Amino acid sequence: MIRHAVVTGGAGFIGSNLVDVLLKDGVSVTVIDNLSTGFKRHLDFGNVKVVQRDITLADVEDLAADFAGADTVYHLAANADVRFGWDHPRLDHQQNLVATLNVLDACEKAGVRDIVFSSTGSVYGEAAEIPTPEVAGFPVQTSLYAASKVASEAFIEAHATAGRVRATIFRFVSVLGPRYSHGHVFDFVRQLSRSPKKLTILGDGTQRKSYMHVDDCVAALTSLRPAGDVEVFNLGADGYCTVSDSAGWISRRLGLEPVFEFTGGDRGWIGDNPYIYLDVSKAARAGWKTRRTIRDSVEDTVDWLLANEWIFDAR
Repeated sequence: MIRHAVVTGGAGFIGSNLVDVLLKDGVSVTVIDNLSTGFKRHLDFGNVKVVQRDITLADVEDLAADFAGADTVYHLAANADVRFGWDHPRLDHQQNLVATLNVLDACEKAGVRDIVFSSTGSVYGEAAEIPTPEVAGFPVQTSLYAASKVASEAFIEAHATAGRVRATIFRFVSVLGPRYSHGHVFDFVRQLSRSPKKLTILGDGTQRKSYMHVDDCVAALTSLRPAGDVEVFNLGADGYCTVSDSAGWISRRLGLEPVFEFTGGDRGWIGDNPYIYLDVSKAARAGWKTRRTIRDSVEDTVDWLLANEWIFDAR
């Protein structure tokens, strides 16, 4: 049973939803976040200790002091904006890999055995096997983001097999829901609020994507753990939609009938995977399943964005 947890990136989208659930379960929580993309207003509830710290630059001794007394560290802090990786080529290395190494060192110094890591389904690149299982081999990486997550996983696994930590690694599809602050639903709603008659869609709209509601994601983070020293779980809805499907649901939720204009090609940007669909049967066998459909997740995100328009100016 977890009594005290640390959540890196806890002021962000997934992190703050995780904090909600941990508090409801009676867990005391320390959030570590540099607030570069997270929002302190997401944490205006409960008894949460918030440490504003950049873990990429932190002294490991200071970070270990932040971890003191924790049963589990949920390491969610990362650069997650895949699309703009090549605008800042060292950002993924620094915010994803270097941050993870600092967290691992701090866990060891603080005596924290349990680490939960948010990886990504993007590590599978353009997978040859669909739906893609955890045992699929890694192909050539197509984004700096995914490359940094592969490297982070490798370091975590090495620490786990050496007996330094017990690690649970989750490979997500894109996550949607309340407090969502970047990605295609955000972009489409913002576009349509400014120009309701036209929606520009990157690529040709046929890209097939799997999404997942943040509630389902958090349910896995708080319940699934390894049988041994380390375990990898895929997380996502059992299915996919096209980008055009999602654009249609968003438009109808807004009561609009815009003309779709496509930029062309089978992907939206360098590193965009045109077909993502993960095999989540391993997580299902461990007792987890999604409760929200992909369409539910998209529409719930639209509703939250409409009720929280401050997020557009904040981003």
